[in-house]
Amino acid sequence: MVERIKSPLYEMTMATPTRFWNDSCSVEELTYAIENGAVGATSNPTITLNVLKKEMPSWLEPIHNTIADNPTWSEIQVGWRIFEELAVTGARLLLPVFEREKGKMGRLSIQTDPALYRNSEGILEQAERFNRLNPNMQVKVPATRAGIAMIEEATYRGININATVSFTVPQVIAVAEAVERGLRRREAAGLDVARMGPVATMMVGRTDDWMKVVAKRDSVDLPAEYLEWPGVACFKNAYQIFMERGYRTRLLAAAYRNFYHWTEFIGGDVSMTMPHEWQLKFNASDTPVVPRMDQPVDPAIVQALYSKIPDFRRAYDVEGMPVDDFDTFGATVRTLRSFIASWHDFVALIRDFMLPDPDVKR
Repeated sequence: MVERIKSPLYEMTMATPTRFWNDSCSVEELTYAIENGAVGATSNPTITLNVLKKEMPSWLEPIHNTIADNPTWSEIQVGWRIFEELAVTGARLLLPVFEREKGKMGRLSIQTDPALYRNSEGILEQAERFNRLNPNMQVKVPATRAGIAMIEEATYRGININATVSFTVPQVIAVAEAVERGLRRREAAGLDVARMGPVATMMVGRTDDWMKVVAKRDSVDLPAEYLEWPGVACFKNAYQIFMERGYRTRLLAAAYRNFYHWTEFIGGDVSMTMPHEWQLKFNASDTPVVPRMDQPVDPAIVQALYSKIPDFRRAYDVEGMPVDDFDTFGATVRTLRSFIASWHDFVALIRDFMLPDPDVKR
């Protein structure tokens, strides 16, 4: 029997209700994560592009075969097929976890087309396709106005959603409320909810990123250390609300920038999706695995952020933003632009196989 790796992350999964996922569908990285106690994985266009580049030798044959077997397909169609196969490969690694956890954990999150962020029907149609790819798929949909509008129906249809492009308390609450409506409809129809494991992501690092942009843009006078805490403060506030209201959606922290994005959430009944490099940093550290979720962020930091950065108030307060404003929130715009650009880069990489540059000697 192979001895289980003893690491801080594994210790966390054994000693607390906190779970972690691998923020990548890379076979190598996901294997390491599972050995250290990971119970899920996430992907997005940027991550998947990087995985394809990193593991290209393993994907040369599938790419060439997909192109050859589908002579009328465009580069976009070929791109989506490879995108799906990358996700399914990762999902298969998680199947033992999925069965052990009876469907509540062990899923691979695959992201819908980021360019569909305004199209509820388009997101739902793609979500249904992705949901059929493997038994343990989780479908990432944006917490935009259109994304929120389809979550209830997707949940009712049995799709396990992971709401992404989400940075604020109002967004994750809107997600949780939509999921509850969908779950109640399933229950009323006599449909199973026992294996449903909906997730609401808060990209805490990107929340921090945006507050730093605003502070610099508006010449806000704040200690630099304070700007490492906005995401943590919002996540802890959301967690308290989720516990009080009994939402069946699980909070997930994403977009790692510092150790607080790990240590401050230990002890919470939440998940964290960690890039491989951050898993290595956490496991190599001597940071004690001590529950901190119930410890509030220094009130002086929260008050300073609240009084000096209006967008922090919008992110922190339960009613800080109406759903109609989700699409124009700064972090949302920046992230959508990044994901859409990465998807175009992914397609361009596929194009190089279909239409090799004739000016390059091979």
